[in-house]
Formats: sequence, C-alpha cells, structure tokens
Amino acid sequence: MLIYFGIILVAAFLFQGLLGLKQIKNFSKTFHHLRVQAPVAIGKNPKKLRAGTLILIAVKDDGTIVEAQMMKGVTIFAKFKELKALKSQNLAEVAASYDQLRKFDKLTRVCLLDAYRNYVSYKVNKLAPEDFDGSVKIWSLPMVEKIKSMYYKALGNRRKKQMN
Repeated sequence: MLIYFGIILVAAFLFQGLLGLKQIKNFSKTFHHLRVQAPVAIGKNPKKLRAGTLILIAVKDDGTIVEAQMMKGVTIFAKFKELKALKSQNLAEVAASYDQLRKFDKLTRVCLLDAYRNYVSYKVNKLAPEDFDGSVKIWSLPMVEKIKSMYYKALGNRRKKQMN
C-alpha cells in the first residue's frame, strides 16, 4: 500500500509540475505581449490556501495604462484575463482614488497597489532586491502541502491501529 501511495505522490507531483510549466508559459506570453507595448508594472498578492492574484500593467511614461491583464485563482488552471476597466486610465490616479479602487475586489486592490508601488520604485530607480525575488519554494506548493497532510494523517491512523 505504501508503494501505491508513493506512486500516486510522484504522479501528482509530476502532473502539477507539467501544469505549472504551462502556467509559466502563459505568463511569459502575456508579459511579452504587454512588454512590446510599454514597460510593465507587476503586482502580486500570493496566497497559499486562498486565491492568489497577479497583475501585469503596461504603463506609458506619463502613467497611462495601455493594457492590464490579471491572473487570479487557487489552482494552476488560472489564466490571464484582460482588465478593461483600467485601460486608458492613469495608474497614479487609480491607485489614489478610493472610488476607483472600490470597484475591484480586495485581492485585486492589493495587487493593483503593489503594482503601483513597484511602478513608483521603477520610476525613481529604487527597486528593492526582493522585488526581483522569483524563487519558488517547491515544498510549500499547495499540491505538495495537501499530499504531506494526507500522508501524516494516514501515518497517524496507522499508528492508532497498531496501538489497538
């Protein structure tokens, strides 16, 4: 039984990796599409158990948003979708306006403000090293966490059976 569990664990890990590569390809394609138009401000709001959000905003030198794309979701099936409400708006005005921010859900607001912070840091040439942190902690990915919790639960149940 332990061998079957190991095989399932490895298969799930490989499946998640393949779908993760597909998501990275989607990110690269979208980023390149926006980067051709203008410099891109990236806002992120990563979550482990709730929907994480990533926003890419192509911004002209005067702060006008050329195009905005957002990826929101819990799973690796999330894809980028266009945010038409931000097109042709000024990024600074959107970030400073309570009424405009209120039109978006909380995850999108946090992500939009993070993109604005990164845009300002870029404009004043003070990007922090953590803004470039692209590391992924593979053992904290949702699928791995789920498998680890299932493993420890099964191990605990097995020990209970052995004690009885």
